Amino acid sequence: MRAFFIFCIFTILSFSVSAQRNWHHKDPKKDKFQGISTDRTYEELLKGKTSKTVIVAIIDSGVDTTHEDLKGKFWVNEDEIPGNGTDDDNNGYIDDIHGWSFLGNPKGGNIQHETLELTRVYKELVRKYKNADTTHLNGNEKKEYAFYLKVKKDFDTRYKKAKDEYDGFSRFSDNYNASDEIVKEKLQKKEYTTADLQPLLNDPDQVVRNASGYLVTLFSKGFDIEIYNAYKNEVDNDYKYQLNLDYNPRNIVGDDPNNENDSIYGSNDVTGPSAGHGTFVAGIVGASRNNGNEANGIADNVKIMVLRVVPDGDERDKDVANAIKYAVNNGAQVVNMSFGKDYSPNKFMVDKALALANRKKVLLIHAAGNEAENNDIKWHYPINLTNDSSKTITDYWIEVGASSPKAGKELAASFSNYGKKNVDLFAPGVNIFSLKPGQKFESANGTSAASPVTCGVAALLMSYFPNLDRKRIKDILLKSATPIKKKVYIPNEEDPHSKKVSFSTLSRTGGVVNAYNAVKLALEKENGK
Repeated sequence: MRAFFIFCIFTILSFSVSAQRNWHHKDPKKDKFQGISTDRTYEELLKGKTSKTVIVAIIDSGVDTTHEDLKGKFWVNEDEIPGNGTDDDNNGYIDDIHGWSFLGNPKGGNIQHETLELTRVYKELVRKYKNADTTHLNGNEKKEYAFYLKVKKDFDTRYKKAKDEYDGFSRFSDNYNASDEIVKEKLQKKEYTTADLQPLLNDPDQVVRNASGYLVTLFSKGFDIEIYNAYKNEVDNDYKYQLNLDYNPRNIVGDDPNNENDSIYGSNDVTGPSAGHGTFVAGIVGASRNNGNEANGIADNVKIMVLRVVPDGDERDKDVANAIKYAVNNGAQVVNMSFGKDYSPNKFMVDKALALANRKKVLLIHAAGNEAENNDIKWHYPINLTNDSSKTITDYWIEVGASSPKAGKELAASFSNYGKKNVDLFAPGVNIFSLKPGQKFESANGTSAASPVTCGVAALLMSYFPNLDRKRIKDILLKSATPIKKKVYIPNEEDPHSKKVSFSTLSRTGGVVNAYNAVKLALEKENGK
């Protein structure tokens, strides 16, 4: 899941304009933000109308089930008796009250850090080919060897970058920590301000003068301890865990991740040790709209089923497959999947789960990814295509790119993946305000946010128009997306203004999801127009 803590580019942001905080709910015409018109939809089209509860599965890192904005919002497995240690409904999962975690064990153990799938694939291939005689390979072995060389190049490139960043940051961190300790000792304070540092610039002790001068310069350039800690965690995770060939935490779970029949494992701890990403996603879909807090969900009548499969690293194919199956078999109507990766060695497992979702007509919403890459050229998994790319696996799939607040040249988020064939539409994914564990709130970027925005609109339609089947719901979402015919900068983080293309070429619809348009079209369908 390379940042959606990394794949999501999960960045804490600050805002100088309070009106911008919930821009994704605003209306393009009335408010001049390219939002989804949530507030206008409730005020003008849904006022006085009744709704039915919709079960939304959030397959993610875990969700803070105690957050005040999600109170009463969680799905409850009524066939299971809480806390009795018995599998009352005989589904194989003991005390699965709000969902299930495929990343833990019944004794309370949890996976937090994981390797990338790239690391796992490379580790398997290097055992076979590192010292092998490759002069007499058969046809299949030649293909696998060519794949090994590609994976090796990818791994070596990313490992070098991670090590360089780790080494460079370590040197900076050593300097900062040493200066910080000197100043704290001198001031006899655990916390200090730049004003506290000013007198130390003239201290008789040169060591103190140097330390305080270093810190004053650092703070003047915008140094922030929260951002420092977040970046430190990212750098550490890349080098120490995600690209570490010797790291393997899967023994915590105790299953065989390559055996699809080994499917009963995990725990009922749906929060886990790091629920920031999943809590943020859940809040976008269904945070309370009437408790006075600023973070409002899109759908006002949902129950959230939590399925934990995403560690700080890449999710396993088997976990994704089992989570989809759990959601489908336990009544989820729409599933949000804000995660992805570059390799999928057990794709067949996920494909089987997608086929099941197709038979049960469950709508799956997936984030396109944050590498600023063309998904028509480079696949990001899971993907709704057969291995030969000849056909889709399920008819109930929507792939979502991320858009920005204004319908100008920077409408397509600079980090967002795109694709005329493999991305369906865009949705707000920049500076999105939602929930954070511990009764807190934050703003973040990512297709991780754009996907639940779309999921929220889907749940809204299902809730207020229960007679419309889910294929019709998908069609409405695509047909009602606001078309943007302007030229925009093609996503490119290294050079954001490098090239302009028509926004219509970045996805199948060439549009941005819009709740008002969707509800309006649903009303027409309901009335037989």
